[in-house]
Order: sequence, then structure tokens, then C-alpha cells
Amino acid sequence: MTTAAAPLVSRNPADPSDVVVRIVSAGAFAAADAVERARAAQPGWLHAGAAARSAALGAIAAALDEAADELTALAVREVGKPIAEARAEIVRAAAIWRHYAQAPYEPTGAVHEPAAGPGLLLTRRRPHGVAGLVTPWNFPFAIPSWKAAPALAAGNTVVLKPAPEATACAQRLAEIVQQAVPAAVFTVLPGGATEGNALVSAADVVSFTGSTPVGQAVARTATARGVPVQTEMGGLNAAIVLPDADIERAAGHIAAAMAGYAGQKCTATSRVIAVGAALGPLREALTEALRALPVGDPSDPATVCGPLIAEQARDQAVEAWKGLPVLAGGTAVAGPGWYAAPTLVEKVSPGHRLLREEVFGPVAALLPADDLGHAVRITNSVPYGLVTSVHTADLGTALGALDQVDTGMIRINAPSTGVDFHLPFGGTKSSSHGPREQGRAAMEFYTSTRTYTLSPT
Repeated sequence: MTTAAAPLVSRNPADPSDVVVRIVSAGAFAAADAVERARAAQPGWLHAGAAARSAALGAIAAALDEAADELTALAVREVGKPIAEARAEIVRAAAIWRHYAQAPYEPTGAVHEPAAGPGLLLTRRRPHGVAGLVTPWNFPFAIPSWKAAPALAAGNTVVLKPAPEATACAQRLAEIVQQAVPAAVFTVLPGGATEGNALVSAADVVSFTGSTPVGQAVARTATARGVPVQTEMGGLNAAIVLPDADIERAAGHIAAAMAGYAGQKCTATSRVIAVGAALGPLREALTEALRALPVGDPSDPATVCGPLIAEQARDQAVEAWKGLPVLAGGTAVAGPGWYAAPTLVEKVSPGHRLLREEVFGPVAALLPADDLGHAVRITNSVPYGLVTSVHTADLGTALGALDQVDTGMIRINAPSTGVDFHLPFGGTKSSSHGPREQGRAAMEFYTSTRTYTLSPT
């Protein structure tokens, strides 16, 4: 394992000449040290009690609310998030901390009758120790929040390794959190693979969000160590549109889910499956909706599709649609930043990379299906299983789809994007590994059950 510190530069994807932060990566030794300091601080944080932890998380929520304008501008600048989405993310992040501020008061176990004789049998959930969190750049405040808040509420301490592209956002979040908690209870570890590997190799519980290959490696490392691990990875999400659907409304939902934030969401729609007679009207409506979608400067309130995070990401998106019939878009967009037009293609062969790999850009394939059963088979044919949206006016059809589609989340007459932070989040197959995130599931993940037997002398 290398321990040499490496330079880390985060640039504004809308204007790559604008360097947001330039620092030296922490290094592997610093990662190990951060975990040890967090481990030493953990008993004090737990024994401070429910009231102290609740008050701290509530204070963090209030501080996020107070700094909302500043944090919104930082997300726009560092990760190119359109300002309307960035503002909504800060609101959500504050709501997440506020939600988990009540969790320390929730029951942590139960009392059971012994099988025979006097005594007590108790179950009690206790924190693991140090939570090692590895997070992506696309939701630089919300994802660290929905991992860290339940971990801290349960009495763990946290070491966060953010994506290099979101270093400044993570550092600012740390400043806010650290004002409310004791020293070493929450630490940010700037860096890349070296720091991430070191954290996964030392933490007592690991939560990861990012690419599938890296997530699979994280799961193997943590599992070999015998520590709890969850990994949220890629998606190749489908939108199924039935002939009885409101086609215009469905097209609007799909266009936003395809190209909002340049398609840089694991829940973005990348396959559009038109059933039977829906194909022609949907092709026309979705093409028009994508052509009308505002593309440009993320600081412009009208923008829906901003820049991709890096030049390589933009080039990969452009490469993905080469040689295919283009219905909308199909071009890179001129400018100092890394932009690509929202692109819809058709006549895509089953083995094409668009139908096997996550591109993570504003591009989707339009696919025909004979009937709902055929559409479900297409949906389930990929290695991923995160989310599917189904658009229909028939409740019976919608309920039938719920039992057939092999994805962790199914959204009826709604975009594939969008997360309810108080409900479990996760997918099937290569999209997720381990327990679900968010809601009560998160509190269970960041704790383990102890069984106590109390017998009288």
C-alpha cells in the first residue's frame, strides 16, 4: 500500500479554469490515524446519551438551513449541479439530519420472557464503532448526510472519504458538523483510492456509494474482514410506458429523469420501453421534450441539464451514442465546460453497451415492446436492478408490474429519479450489496443486536 500523499485538484465543470480547491491527499497513514482517533472518541459520544446526540443532529440541521445559499452556490460551482437541484439538495440534507435527530430516542431493543424459570431476556442494538463512509460527487451533501446522520444517531463515530470532485463540499459539511459534535466524532478524509482503501480496511462498518467495480471491491474487502458493509452502485433504469398512459406527462417525467443534472444520477432513466401503440406518440413527445430541455450554465435557474463532471465523462457519453439513429441531441455542446445535449437514440441492438453498461450521462435508448410481459423481460434483462418507472392509467396493470419487475424500487406514474429519505433505498443484482440505506433500515445497519440473559443468583 502506498502512503505517499498525492495532489488533489477539484475544478468547476462549467468552467474548468476555475479551481475550487487544491490540496494534498491525506494518505494511507492519515486514514489509519483518523480511524484510531474516531475509535477513541466513540465511547464518549455514545455515553453522552440520547439527548446530546439528538441536540447535535438538530443543530446540524439548523446550521445547514442557515447556510443554504452558500452551500447551494458551492454545489453549483464544484459539481456543476443546476441551481434549482442544488437548492433542493440542501433542503433535503437539512431534513435528513432533522429526521435522524429523533432516532436516538427510539427503542433499541426488547424484553422477552425466559423459556423457564425467573430472569430476563433482553435484546439491545449497539453501535459498531467507527463508520467508514465512501461517497460520490453527484450528491455532495445529501448522500454523506443520509449515511452520517443515522451512524451518528446510533452512537458511532464517522470518517468520511468523499469523491475528489466534491472535496470542497465535504470540507464545508465537516465544518458544520464539527461545530456540533466533539473532536474526532466526524472526520473528513480527502483523497482518492489510496485513502478509500485504507478506510475500508480499518473501519468497523462500511457504507459505499459509487461505481459497480469499485463497490464490488469494497464489498470483498469488508466481507473478508468480517465487518458489516453496504454498497450502492450502478443503475440501468427503465421507464415502461403503456398505451393508456398520459403520453405527454410521461414524456416530461422521462426527459427530466434522463437529462436532469446531465443524467448523473444512479436513478436516471437510460432505457425507455414503449409498449405497443405507445411507441409512435412517445417517440414524438419525448423527442420534443428533450429538444426543449434547457441546457447550459448551472447557475442559471432555468437550466435543467448542466455540464458533465469531467471531460472524460462528456467524451464517454458522446461515444455511447455514436453510430446509432439519433432522435434528439447527439452532439457535444460548445462552451468552456463539459456539456452534451440530452440524447435519445433508437434501433439499439441487445448487445450494445447502452443496454449493458451505465453511461452516467444524458443519453437513453428508446426500445419497443409487444406487451407488458415483453417490457418486463427487457427491463429485467440487464445486470442492474435499481429502479423502474411504469406509466399507465390502469391500477391493475400497475399492481401487476410491481410483482414482475426485478428492481429494488418501482415508481408508478413518476420519474425514476427522486428519493424518499425516510424509506429504504437500494436495488437488486449489481446495483446493491448488503442491507438497505435510509429510514429505519439505516439505524439497523449501523448497529448490531446483542442478546442478554439475566438470571437471579
